[in-house]
Amino acid sequence: MASFLWAGDAGAAESERLNCHFSNLIHPRKNLRGIKSTAIPNLDDSVNNTEEDEEDVVDLAANSLLNKLIRQSLVESSHRVEVLQKDPSSPLYSVKTFEELRLKEELLKGIYTMGFNRPSKIQEMALPMMLAHPPQNLIAQSQSGTGKTAAFVLAMLSRVNALELFPQCLCLAPTYELALQTGRVVEQMGKFCVDVQVMYAIRGNRIPRGSDITKQIIIGTPGTVLDWCFKRKLIDLTKIRVFVLDEADVMIDTQGFSDQSIRIQRALPSECQMLLFSATFEDSVWQFAERIIPDPNVIKLRKEELTLNNIRQYYVLCEHRKDKYQALCNIYGGITIGQAIIFCQTRRNAKWLTVEMMQDGHQVSLLSGELTVDQRASIIQRFRDGKEKVLITTNVCARGIDVKQVTIVVNFDLPINQVKEPDYETYLHRIGRTGRFGKKGLAFNMIEVDKLPLLMKIQDHFNSSINQLDPEDMDEIEKIDY
Repeated sequence: MASFLWAGDAGAAESERLNCHFSNLIHPRKNLRGIKSTAIPNLDDSVNNTEEDEEDVVDLAANSLLNKLIRQSLVESSHRVEVLQKDPSSPLYSVKTFEELRLKEELLKGIYTMGFNRPSKIQEMALPMMLAHPPQNLIAQSQSGTGKTAAFVLAMLSRVNALELFPQCLCLAPTYELALQTGRVVEQMGKFCVDVQVMYAIRGNRIPRGSDITKQIIIGTPGTVLDWCFKRKLIDLTKIRVFVLDEADVMIDTQGFSDQSIRIQRALPSECQMLLFSATFEDSVWQFAERIIPDPNVIKLRKEELTLNNIRQYYVLCEHRKDKYQALCNIYGGITIGQAIIFCQTRRNAKWLTVEMMQDGHQVSLLSGELTVDQRASIIQRFRDGKEKVLITTNVCARGIDVKQVTIVVNFDLPINQVKEPDYETYLHRIGRTGRFGKKGLAFNMIEVDKLPLLMKIQDHFNSSINQLDPEDMDEIEKIDY
């Protein structure tokens, strides 16, 4: 299988440029060593930097790509899978092996070459529906790392007729980088499908006028695909057999993408198989999915019940930032720590704390919103590998990053929303980074006296106990058991 941008020498050069760009995304620069290779100013309380005082805004598309990069192998989801069939009387099939799907030999070979030994939990249920005859529509909820990209790629490759040289499968992704990531899965899985080719409908891929697209699989972003279909007439949507909408929650969060996607979907033939995937299923996602996918089967993940039952929570009253740091050092010196994540509300505080800890000889890395996705992936991987014991971060790391060795989470700043009230959901996800996989964990909150009422609201909200700790009482700290 080959991937194509456009024909000619200029096209080859651009293809190489994009390949290099993508290579940087999935193979982080080798000279990255967390914060140690980055010059960070020694910030003090007198510095007034508006940008660094701002909180990091969580970018859904960047988070989605990050999760793909740091979950290169399948993860075992703890979620229960719930299946809602459009025809409840139809027997519900699931598979335990890829052989049961009766795939073409070249596809089976591609799957095993990629390192998949057996279907993941969501693949067990989804693949029989996606590969059924006649084709069935599907709305599926699945996190990164659970094998959903491989599942819909397998569906596209199974439906393609290699002898027909025109677009037959169309996959929309919300960003350039996510489209490239999906395309690479198509290339890897279709490695032995020698006459099947993929093309990217993404920004910068300009096709000369009068050209015909002969590639069977198109991966692109909504804006460019819309342009290719309606303005330039490069794709005949009436010939599309499989239409995939990936990362639907990110699509909805991106201005204009949902309207563009709906316009594309309405031009597809009634017999086209439609597959929609989303990591979350808020009401807005459901409304979008129901508008765009007729008569679907639905696969949902039962909501993960993050619990605080196995996490012991403490708070320390502090006067100012340096007081918080001294308390943190006392706790750090009195408890045997596997690895710790420290959350700050602003980049400025995160940078200041990183410098302070490094100057005191701690192995620390910094993760905040100004870093590129590949830099973030590199830092998280180093933290997973134990090369740094402490990860200092803003809210960009509050969700989705599971490191078994994390035994302590510290809220250097309480999570507060725009109206200066506690951000309960962020608090839950922050301290939920410890106590994973059934283990016990510890959470410490560094609190200024005027913020104590906010912490008490958090305690009442979760009906949990947050005990005061005296950071000067080393005997008390050393008695903490977890």
